[in-house]
Amino acid sequence: MLEVDTAAHEKLWIRGGFPDSFLADSDEASAVWRENFVRTYLERDIPQLGPRVPAETLRRFWTMLAHLQGGMLNAAQLARGLAVDGKTVARYLDLLVDLLLVRRLPPFHVNVGKRLVKSPKVYVRDTGIVHTLLGLDDRDAVLGHPVAGGSWEGFVLENLLSAAPERVKPWFYRTAAGAEIDLVLQMPDGDLWAVEIKRGLAPRLDKGFHHARQDLNPTRSFVVYSGVERYPKGEAVEVIGLGELASLLATV
Repeated sequence: MLEVDTAAHEKLWIRGGFPDSFLADSDEASAVWRENFVRTYLERDIPQLGPRVPAETLRRFWTMLAHLQGGMLNAAQLARGLAVDGKTVARYLDLLVDLLLVRRLPPFHVNVGKRLVKSPKVYVRDTGIVHTLLGLDDRDAVLGHPVAGGSWEGFVLENLLSAAPERVKPWFYRTAAGAEIDLVLQMPDGDLWAVEIKRGLAPRLDKGFHHARQDLNPTRSFVVYSGVERYPKGEAVEVIGLGELASLLATV
């Protein structure tokens, strides 16, 4: 992200971060490279590591996670969709997490006297792979699909975490009543940064974000959006572009 010009951020989101995909001569060439990557990984690379998982089954599971991008993990629902048991789903998920293909974002637990969500959120880490698994080959296809918001959220998440110091711990916060922050960064000094992620040029904040801020009292609060201007929005909240917040994290 920090090596890519701001004007190319959308291209990076659509095509993903693999150099051969991002730098391809056309959207079609990028899509073909990603499809070949997925097929090769499933049919050759993973079996060489030892796990005996049918390639077709693992692709279906990976695709289910792409549909779920940024959503809460529901292992029972995934198990029913694959006609396997919960332990098998957990094993498949552990495999993809260990291979750095999927991220499991844990919920932030704090004693605020409220009922908190306990399930993690899941993301396919490369958005280009998300789009390939869902058959979305270009910008128009992505923007016309319900996954667009979750895909953008995952893109922001991965780029911020790649820029952040190693000892930063990522979480999300959600209560049963609907208070929510997309990303809570626990800094090495213990400070909390609250990050809400919005796609578009006119981000609006929900009441749930403000309620969550009251619960956690973060040191800094940001709204990351698709634009580049940085400006205040309400009390102690800054609207900021992805590239600028990534640069800010890199200097912590």
